[in-house]
Amino acid sequence: MWSGPRNISTAMMRSWGSRADTFVIDEPYYAYYLSQNDLDHPGREEVLEDGELDVGKISNGLVNDTNSNCSIYYQKHITHHLLGSIDREWMKSVVNCFLIRDPKDMIISYSRVHPDLNMHLLGLEEQNEIFEYVKDIKGEIPPIIDAKDVLLNPREILSKLCEKIGIIFSEEMLSWSKGSRDTDGNWGKYWYKNVVNSTGFNEYKPKNEEVPAKYENLYEDCLTLYKKLHEFRIK
Repeated sequence: MWSGPRNISTAMMRSWGSRADTFVIDEPYYAYYLSQNDLDHPGREEVLEDGELDVGKISNGLVNDTNSNCSIYYQKHITHHLLGSIDREWMKSVVNCFLIRDPKDMIISYSRVHPDLNMHLLGLEEQNEIFEYVKDIKGEIPPIIDAKDVLLNPREILSKLCEKIGIIFSEEMLSWSKGSRDTDGNWGKYWYKNVVNSTGFNEYKPKNEEVPAKYENLYEDCLTLYKKLHEFRIK
């Protein structure tokens, strides 16, 4: 599942991780991504120290590290973590899906915790590029779901997503117990407070405030990219 930040990507990981037939992995390329820049992320040194930095090993594991007790392997990916130095051959062996969110909501949310947003941090250019890559290698439009649609009707959208990718929907996906998980990245203590305290998908609440003036141009650029994917979303 390819998502930008400030989305419901962690709740989506909870949803899939609640299935008895599924095991999950949380942002496997995050440590490598941080090793290639000097971004001041919370817990940066801990992520780098404990994370896997060998991208070949990571990619191989995304195809071959299966769990004999589970038939589904759910991978939570952040789009801008897929740097150009990472070979994409492994992506031909998995079902690539996309989780999108209205950039207005993303920018308003992210601007509260980050002082200087840019296109790369929001990951929309990368998401569109990955979408085009997957469309080309698979010869068809890959599955896309929108966070708003999921929150408004999680059972319907997740049922349709499961049908699209040939999986039987499970009611287990709609609720989970509070708390952290062993499968959460060690950065979860900085980012996952809302999900840790949740027991299911939150109710959708539209943001009535305006995009900060300094991000109006960024928003317009992001909106063009978002609309391109939004057109193909599962409804």
